[in-house]
Amino acid sequence: MRVGIIALLHESNTFVAGRTPLQRFEEDLLLTGTAIRERLADTHHEVGGFFTQLAEEQIEAVPIFAARATPSGVMERPAAQALVERLLAELRTTGPLDGLLVAPHGAAVAESEPDFDGFWLNQVRDTVGPTLPVIGTLDLHANVSPRMVMATNALVSYRTNPHLDQHARGREAAAILARTLRNEIRPTTAAAFPPIVVNIESQATSESPCRELIAVAGEIRRRPKVLSVSLNLGFPYSDVLEMGASAIVVTDNDMQLARQTVEELVGWWWDHRADFRGKLTNVPDAVSLAATALGPVCLLDMGDNVGGGSPADGTLLAHELIRQRVGPAVVCLFDPDSVKHAMTAGVGASLELAIGGKTDNRHGPPLLGRVTVDGLFDGKFEEPEVRHGGIHRYDQGPTAVVKTVHGLTLVLTSRRTPPFSLRQLTAFGIDPQRFHVLVAKGVHAPVAAYAPVCKTMLRVNTPGLTSADLTQFDYRHRRQPLYPFEAEMVWIPKAV
Repeated sequence: MRVGIIALLHESNTFVAGRTPLQRFEEDLLLTGTAIRERLADTHHEVGGFFTQLAEEQIEAVPIFAARATPSGVMERPAAQALVERLLAELRTTGPLDGLLVAPHGAAVAESEPDFDGFWLNQVRDTVGPTLPVIGTLDLHANVSPRMVMATNALVSYRTNPHLDQHARGREAAAILARTLRNEIRPTTAAAFPPIVVNIESQATSESPCRELIAVAGEIRRRPKVLSVSLNLGFPYSDVLEMGASAIVVTDNDMQLARQTVEELVGWWWDHRADFRGKLTNVPDAVSLAATALGPVCLLDMGDNVGGGSPADGTLLAHELIRQRVGPAVVCLFDPDSVKHAMTAGVGASLELAIGGKTDNRHGPPLLGRVTVDGLFDGKFEEPEVRHGGIHRYDQGPTAVVKTVHGLTLVLTSRRTPPFSLRQLTAFGIDPQRFHVLVAKGVHAPVAAYAPVCKTMLRVNTPGLTSADLTQFDYRHRRQPLYPFEAEMVWIPKAV
């Protein structure tokens, strides 16, 4: 048997002013054919899980198309068209297939298609026909649409945040497909869409309230004839109709059971909706807490969450650390212009720079002053451990490590690079144990990398394009009513 593999992943922040061109995919991941196996087969990514499980099932894996870009703004119309056209062209020339494994993100938005994942999945379904089994994976932050569900036979979402189970979920999806091809099961899917926005601060799966929700899902997963149970916490920075929570239950040829169990699951979620609103600690209070906390302390910069599409050059925490004289501290900032100046000056040089705060006026003003260049690097590193995103090889572009007159150490990058790996620091001579504060531009994703060296983790409600305070955003396309925006409402669980 031959099973095709397709992946097209982007998390789109609609509040970002700029658009995402095709170039961003070319810089990260845009592959066809055997190059996909070479790049992803041995990774912790879900596509790596596809390859591993298919090999164990003695099914031929046929890599077709894989594309990914760092979370950013809405995809440009030409980029979205080019990606889908290339995907479909590769699919049409692949030859006969017995099944298909697909990996959308679930929160992709294009200028031409707000529900971009639903769009391209339906294009794939139209191409392969109604009878070919299509099984997919989803990011835990997917804004799921009925179109996504209808285009596939089953969807399996990550269960952990940070996302450490991507490989396992890829294997789960491939195992379901293998059993389907052997006529052992017939996946039957129901989904439900509770009108809840889960605050990004409340999305840690090992902590309350998600821990209790996941326990309910786990109990349902153990029931006879239930093949898979998925919770989707949603991505609140995509202002689209699909934005918000959802749940998916896949059974073995029992639609009534699928509907009943998914309604039970989201009913519990709805009854506990108030627990998912977040606490929100402001910048001065967080830095003050860090000053006396057991270090190293990791300050999680929620408003400049690179993994959510923010610019990665926010300076608000850096300014406050200087103001309160808390340190020593290290901050990673995207600033290609400052990197060029540091490269020209050379290691050991002292120069005046305006660092960070250049993308917009939402993430703090530049840090102005004299710095010393401590190190210059090509910005490439590898992460050997299982970490959020399943990424093995990183390239953050030419990188400069500089130190300010206040003793603040800054890692300056030429590409926006999320803090999924501690190697972003250690590969460039930074010893985390020598610092009292490490600033990581994320919410939950950095925890897997930073928790092993940080004794204290503090989430900070910084302003910005990924602020945890959702009242700061001008939503125009979301569904209504939606909790907690419309707090007083009645909702009856209903599966689709």
